[in-house]
Amino acid sequence: MAPQTQERQVSCENGTITYLLTRKPVKNVNLRVKPDGRVLVSANSRVPVRFIDEFIREKQKFILSALARYEERREHAQDVPRTYVSGEAYMLLGEKLQLRVEESQREEVYTDGVYLLLKVCGKDDFGHKESMMENWLREYQLKVFRELIDEVYLAFEKYGVPYPQLRIRGMTSRWGSCQTKKGIITLNSQLIKFPRRCIAYVVVHEFAHFIHPNHSREFWDLVARFMPDWKERRKELNNDIY
Repeated sequence: MAPQTQERQVSCENGTITYLLTRKPVKNVNLRVKPDGRVLVSANSRVPVRFIDEFIREKQKFILSALARYEERREHAQDVPRTYVSGEAYMLLGEKLQLRVEESQREEVYTDGVYLLLKVCGKDDFGHKESMMENWLREYQLKVFRELIDEVYLAFEKYGVPYPQLRIRGMTSRWGSCQTKKGIITLNSQLIKFPRRCIAYVVVHEFAHFIHPNHSREFWDLVARFMPDWKERRKELNNDIY
C-alpha cells in the first residue's frame, strides 16, 4: 500500500505551521524542513494526529527558524543585478554584510566584519565600481580557498597526495570537483557565501578523491577520519538544517 499523505495546520505561539504528514511504517516521528519551504513529517499510522500536532508545537522554534533562513537564502540566490550602492547585502563566509560606498582618493575594497567598504573616486561610475567589486571578490575567494587548501593539504601530504592546482568557477550542480590525474581541485565560486567549516568540508571531500576516486565506503571512512562531523557540515551546506 502506498504511503498516505495529508496536509495539516497547527497554530503555534509564533504563527501557523503547515505540514505534510505521511504515514509510513517507521518507529519514530521524523521531521524534515525542505529548502522550498515544505515541512515534512512521517509517522506510523498508530501515532495519533494530536500527538504529532503537539510535536510540531514543540519544534516550532526550529521549524520557523529554518524557514526564515531558507527564505533569506532564496532572496540572496536570486539573480538580482547589482547597482553597487550603499545598503546592498552580501553573504560572505556565512555572514550578511552591508555594502557601504564612500568617495575617496584612495580606492580600495575591504571588510571590517560588519560592512563591505567600497572606497572609490567617483561614486556614480557604475562600471568602475563593478570592476573593483568583481576583482576584489575573485581575490577574496582565492585567498580564502587557498588558505583552506593549505590547511587540509598538511593532513593529506603524508599519503603522497600532490599539492593541487586550484580553479574557481561558477557551478550549478556541485560544490567542487577533482581531476585526480591532473592534480586539479575546482571549487564553486558560490562557496564564499558559506561558513569556513562548510568550505573546509568540500576541500576535504575533494582531497579524499585523490586517494579514493569514488564514493565507496573507504572514501567516506577517510573523510570521517579527517572530519568526524562531515555529515553535519554537509547538511548545513546543502540547506538540510541551515
